[in-house]
Amino acid sequence: MRPTVVPAVGALVLLSGVAGRLSPTTALALGAGGVAVWAAVLLVRAALAIHHDTGTYAACKGAGFIGMGALATAATVLLPALGDPTAALAGAPVPGAADLSAPVPGAAGLRVPGAAGLSGPDSGAAGLETVGAGPSGLTIVGLGVVTLFFVLGTMLLPGGATTWPVRLRRAFDGLGLGISLGFAAWLIPPTSSAPAATLPATLITTAGVAMIVVVVLRAGAHRRAALRCGAGAVLVLTALCGVATIGTLGAPTWTLPAVGLLLVAGLGLAADGGSRRGGTAPRADVREPEQYLSGYPLLAVPAGVGVVAALYHLITVGHFDTVTIMLGITMVAVLTARELLVVSDIRRYAGQLRTKEAHFRSLVAGATDLTLVLDGRLLIQWQSPAAARLFGLSDAEVVGRRFGELIHPDDVTDAHAVIGSVLAGEHADGPPALVNARLRDGHGMWRDTESTVSDQRDVPEVAALVVHVRDVGERRHLERTLHRLSYTDQLTGLANRRALMRELLEFRRRPGQHGTLLVVDLHGLAEINDARGRETGDAVLIEVGRRIRGLLGDTDLAARLAGDEFAVLTPDGAVLAYALATRLVTLLGEAYQLPGSIVELHTSVGLAELAGGADSEEVLRHADLARKRARQLGQDRVEWYDTDVEIQLHRRMELERELLGAAERGELDLVFQPAVSLRDAQPAGVEALLRWRHPRLGTILPAELLPIARAVGIAAELDEWVLDTACRHLSTWTAGGADCWLSVNVAPRELLTARFPEQVETILSRYELAPERLVVEVAEAWIAEDVPAIVASLAGLRRLGVRAALDDFGAGQASLAHLRRLPVDMLKLDRALLSAPDEPVTAPAVLDVVVSLGRRLGLEIVAKGLETQEQVERARRAGCQYGQGFALARPAPAERMEAYLETHRG
Repeated sequence: MRPTVVPAVGALVLLSGVAGRLSPTTALALGAGGVAVWAAVLLVRAALAIHHDTGTYAACKGAGFIGMGALATAATVLLPALGDPTAALAGAPVPGAADLSAPVPGAAGLRVPGAAGLSGPDSGAAGLETVGAGPSGLTIVGLGVVTLFFVLGTMLLPGGATTWPVRLRRAFDGLGLGISLGFAAWLIPPTSSAPAATLPATLITTAGVAMIVVVVLRAGAHRRAALRCGAGAVLVLTALCGVATIGTLGAPTWTLPAVGLLLVAGLGLAADGGSRRGGTAPRADVREPEQYLSGYPLLAVPAGVGVVAALYHLITVGHFDTVTIMLGITMVAVLTARELLVVSDIRRYAGQLRTKEAHFRSLVAGATDLTLVLDGRLLIQWQSPAAARLFGLSDAEVVGRRFGELIHPDDVTDAHAVIGSVLAGEHADGPPALVNARLRDGHGMWRDTESTVSDQRDVPEVAALVVHVRDVGERRHLERTLHRLSYTDQLTGLANRRALMRELLEFRRRPGQHGTLLVVDLHGLAEINDARGRETGDAVLIEVGRRIRGLLGDTDLAARLAGDEFAVLTPDGAVLAYALATRLVTLLGEAYQLPGSIVELHTSVGLAELAGGADSEEVLRHADLARKRARQLGQDRVEWYDTDVEIQLHRRMELERELLGAAERGELDLVFQPAVSLRDAQPAGVEALLRWRHPRLGTILPAELLPIARAVGIAAELDEWVLDTACRHLSTWTAGGADCWLSVNVAPRELLTARFPEQVETILSRYELAPERLVVEVAEAWIAEDVPAIVASLAGLRRLGVRAALDDFGAGQASLAHLRRLPVDMLKLDRALLSAPDEPVTAPAVLDVVVSLGRRLGLEIVAKGLETQEQVERARRAGCQYGQGFALARPAPAERMEAYLETHRG
């Protein structure tokens, strides 16, 4: 049955009563009583359904109480029908109401109009039959019960009120307003016509209506349903008040079913609003419920109404009777109780504010950041107490000044640009803007700082920009130290290979820049180390570095590549570069005067033009090939790279041609190298390494294979094949355990594609592998090319649960700032960070710094390229968790690796 059918039928029955087809009491009992029972059933069923869905009673109490109110309404409207309906309609007094025509105690001379003689026509209803009895005691009690249920039900509706103190406060708000309105209704009409018998019903109704209105208007969630339910409750209470007072007012008999129509409408609205389970969710920005309508003078209105009514009555009547005085005392008592609740709330809120303020001050005072509050003109309005402790700045030195006055002049433009973007709303939906600038402290020193700017102008309590300033001087010093250690050869003071490759890349990016790379090889250094010791050999290397540096110009760069290999990067062309190489051969060939000995060295120099290689690595390879040829031709030779490398070029072309069908022919293969825990020698994971089993040229390693794959454009297909094949093997291994992870190398071009996370998710789902068992490795050398895109891609993988590793760290250009931004879980150190046998002193400093930084960032450290037990011990002492290399385990096919894991894990 449609929800509107029952109210419609009830309305038709009541209209029949209005038309005289049914007696008024019968129409009221059948029409309004039936709808009330229907509403009660509907609301109780809704309450039970809500309880079944939520499993708690908190959400269903509102509908249940309103349902009980509807049931009480049905009982109340049945009372006239249970008596003598003909007597009620013919003017006979209703039992229990025969004395309502008597004077009200304390109300001198007041009589109840219509209490007698209203069965006949009067001046207001000539010729109409009237209801001539006052309200019965049972009807008043029924009205009170209905009012109680409806008030409790609206309070307990979702969004009505959250706690009992709030409900009590709202009840007193409504009660005070209702009593004041009843008080005014009692005082303002002329005394001679004041219907004393209607006073209880009027007070109950006005109090209940006022409380329901206050509660409903302050509903924070499901507001529309609450408004419908509240409107229905108001109509029901108003109609019941009419039913209770019609006899006293001497209204025509048809008014009883007419009031029943109002009752039916109210019950329908209450049932519709109270049974709603869905609806619009509360807004996320809704504040404390008591702040809603906080500007409404809910305490002043009742008092004002009462005062105005009392003054009017005093002017027109001149005295107050007992009933009036009792009503006034009741109103004052309710308002006083509400005021006491307000005072209690104010004290509680004040205590909470003091506690929160104390917590805030303790947090801000002990924070490691300085907090500044700026207005729209960038004037500093407030600074945190930590300013004196962190920067030695007092409030007098900072507050009232412009933020730009504290910043180094060279950094002001960039800082204002960032703050301007914040004011323009460009960072509204993203993280706070970052400002890197030098800040003058209270001692006049410039401090490196990093500040985040948050726009809080939309928050009324703040209405300003909030700047958190952090001193990053120690971190910047650490970055510079790491940079110096990572890009400087600690023995000679020259640039190392990493610095050379960085400068070589910069040289090649300059338009119109040619330049030449020289690779210098020393002959005889090994003999010096064997004959006179490594200290003498180190002294020779230091002198070699000094001589090379003294021969070069300001635009040249000298670097040490390895133990006895050096390089020079010069912007000079072929002729000048060849002359420089000749001078180097002559200068380095001179005798070395050392304490207690004189030694001599011979050299071989290879030259390659920067424009002759496809990339920096190829230029270095060309120069190195020329150096090898010079050495083959004899000592102290200088040779250019020439076409003798065509053999290698032909080999590359052949590999490029045959690589396109290698996967289909089954020539591609994977080997796996375990990463072993340096603590207990247990394998923690494996790395998948690609091999090309060429039928004629033998095994092609990734160092040669992957550049060819990138050149022919199938790097993505190879990466996908490696990922799929490696995951398939891992899913079939019974050894290793669920915590054994698999790492695969991914080219940046494939990593940055939009489909890569989806592809990874598909493969993991296909082989039913846990995402955390997969580690995606990205080479450090590629990070600097597009840091934001790589960060976003790695973040997407992390959301899937896949971990990421930064491979070959120490061989590329990633800085500490990049390391902080990259969402990686593992750091795989390049073998260059582990000192070679002839470098026992210098390299461990770099290794220790890198491991310390990685552990501070919460990263797992894997030392790669461990080929000797000495390197294994060095990595363990430095704090590396895992190691990988020939000294621990060699790469092996899948079957052998499964057997290895089975025998070594556990």
